[in-house]
Amino acid sequence: MTPVPQPPELPDNLPPAVVAYIRALEATITALVAEVAELKARLNPNSTNSSKPPSSDPPQVKPAPPKAPSGRRRGGQPGHPRAERTLLPPDEIRTLKPSVCRDCSRPLAGDDPAPAIHQVHELPVIKPHVTEYRCHRLRCHHCGTTTVAPVPSEARTGYGPRAQAVAAVLTGSCRLGKRGTSQLFGDLFGRPLSPAMVCKLQHTTAQARAPVAEAALVYTRAHPANVDETGWTQGRQRSWLWVAVTTLVVAFLIRRTRGRSAFDDLRGGSAQVHTTDRYPVYTHLPKHRRQVCWAHLRRDFQAMIDRANPGSGLGADLLAGSDELFEHWYRVRDGTLARSTCARVYARGVGARVRAHLGRGVECGCPKTAAVCRELLALEPSLWTFVRVPGVEPTNNAAEREVRHAVCWRKTSFGTDSEAGSRFVERILTVIASCRRQGRNVLVFLTDAVTAHRTGATPPTLIPVPAQQPSVRSPALAGC
Repeated sequence: MTPVPQPPELPDNLPPAVVAYIRALEATITALVAEVAELKARLNPNSTNSSKPPSSDPPQVKPAPPKAPSGRRRGGQPGHPRAERTLLPPDEIRTLKPSVCRDCSRPLAGDDPAPAIHQVHELPVIKPHVTEYRCHRLRCHHCGTTTVAPVPSEARTGYGPRAQAVAAVLTGSCRLGKRGTSQLFGDLFGRPLSPAMVCKLQHTTAQARAPVAEAALVYTRAHPANVDETGWTQGRQRSWLWVAVTTLVVAFLIRRTRGRSAFDDLRGGSAQVHTTDRYPVYTHLPKHRRQVCWAHLRRDFQAMIDRANPGSGLGADLLAGSDELFEHWYRVRDGTLARSTCARVYARGVGARVRAHLGRGVECGCPKTAAVCRELLALEPSLWTFVRVPGVEPTNNAAEREVRHAVCWRKTSFGTDSEAGSRFVERILTVIASCRRQGRNVLVFLTDAVTAHRTGATPPTLIPVPAQQPSVRSPALAGC
């Protein structure tokens, strides 16, 4: 926006009323120019300068600049791990031997001690295993009372634990709707299943996972976590889906509020480090127990640049400082730079420069940029928690990635209709995300949980054993 030039001095012989009118027009023009700049800024938010997802970017948004070519060929690079099909124990072996030499056509005989193996994997026709309970009614010869043999408690739903677990996986992990799951049961398994029965199986599966999800929630409160929230709908009312992500366990909750009470339900007064964005509900956290997401800050810095006002240069300086920060952090994450060295030499230098830039931003003349700079100066200790606390990342990308599956599910299912539906969603998401991080089979886990619930046995747990190591490493900037 081109600034309004300073008006020339008015002649002394003008009437006071005319001078006052001109000054009023000048003030009006200044206010209108500021309002136009504000409205233009509202039209320009995209995924690079705000929290909007990339899928919402209009066509005119310029894509990210292409990366410089590395000079290497496409595909797998020398030294990368081989990805080969796993050989399974064969159910049938067919021996193939050449009968004649391919060169001279002489007969061949004998065996190859190490023959080449070529396996063909086929899926069998799935036929449901049906157990029929015939409950006899017998009349007492003495008193005439008729007694019916009861159906065992583990058989009252009419579906076995594995069938119930498959229905939960199809709806929760594969994001199929009730009718889609019903059709798949008929087409793939040869077993008709009504959409209403899919809902019933979901509710019983949620009950089976209640102790599992509660234990996972308690575990996450005792560890540093990435925390995030996203919109949800329950019974046509606005709700929010909350997530806490640790290295090996993830916990989800659905609440009707986005306020402090929902955060307390999720974290329960945890004394661990919380990696978050700058949503105001997190401001009560002590600064030394909070890490502000630098991926969100980068978008704020880009927004400063895109405003094209006196604060644009400051945004470029802050963005350059974050580039330097992540350049050092990549080395820490890859093991080529010690964390102590990063904290002592590199981070302190970057921190001093970022602090100086934020101080200049308070006086830059752009109200929005100045407000962001004042907020970051007040939160400055929370910008560098990852430098001194092992296991803490500078971004909240882990939570962003875990919540993405739920966002895609919400867009196709439009949320849930009841409290029971919300309990199913939060518990199935907890199981899926935690099992994926631990490298465990979701279907096997759910089958064991349903079986334990029906028989009264001890349910399986998502709590990792002490010797278990993280199977997932989250890149610093990917996926946000």
